Amino acid sequence: MPEMPEVQGLAQFLAGKLMPDDGAPPARVRDVQLGSFAVLKTAGVPLSALSGMAFTEVGRRGKFLILSLEDLHLVLHLARAGWLRWSDSMPDTLLRPGKSPIALRLRCTEPAGYGFDLTEAGTRKSAAVYLVREVSEVPGMSRLGPEALTVDQDQFIAMLQGHRSQVKGILRDQSFIAGTGNAYSDEILHAARLSPFALASTLDDEQLIRLHTAMHSVLEAAIAAAAGKPAKELKDSKRREMKVHGRAGEPCPVCGDTVREVSFADSALQYCPTCQTGGKQLADRRTSKFLK
Repeated sequence: MPEMPEVQGLAQFLAGKLMPDDGAPPARVRDVQLGSFAVLKTAGVPLSALSGMAFTEVGRRGKFLILSLEDLHLVLHLARAGWLRWSDSMPDTLLRPGKSPIALRLRCTEPAGYGFDLTEAGTRKSAAVYLVREVSEVPGMSRLGPEALTVDQDQFIAMLQGHRSQVKGILRDQSFIAGTGNAYSDEILHAARLSPFALASTLDDEQLIRLHTAMHSVLEAAIAAAAGKPAKELKDSKRREMKVHGRAGEPCPVCGDTVREVSFADSALQYCPTCQTGGKQLADRRTSKFLK
């Protein structure tokens, strides 16, 4: 699932393509086609309204990618399996809905041939596209918490003290911290040497400071790793940088212990027992107890 560093990398990449800083005019939209009618979540403004509009800004809020064009905003949420596939030479053929993993295609007239496809792999489709006059019209946007890298240490401690939830869930809660998901929460907790099942209310100030420091260092490193990379390389770059997430059965790069996994109905977390749980293997997500 793309998280804040990858979406930030996409925003930087698209900004460089759609609004070059070499003095060339910004790209203009030729047309937008739907390959999946379900991906479009708004009906107030038709996609055809984008034709001829120039891009004015590319930004991000949480995991939302925001493409601004004159007086409209095209907002994309890539969800679990969505991605953007850029092309300097888009095909002229029309999309046939339901015939490919392409959910949306945007083509530009200036520069001619530029554009991207929003693709979504798998059968569980949850990517979303919104075309709005104000970004605040996008459902869920107003519920987002502060951006992770804007939260200072004192604010972070105050937010977590007394919180009764597990830290893994808190870091993934977009209303608490915007942009961090399953992968980077695993990495942050590993760097902080904390169990994913630890209750926030049980952490002392030293542990909370460690968690805050880890959140900043992990996300800042991921953003730096994504900077300047083309869209097609961002996902592989993310995988290469992971120390525990997606590496169950491999040795921990810090201590050499075997990275372990806890599976859920539709996801899994990974952790290092030596670094995070005193050498004990986690049993299950419901009881937060340990295997004996």
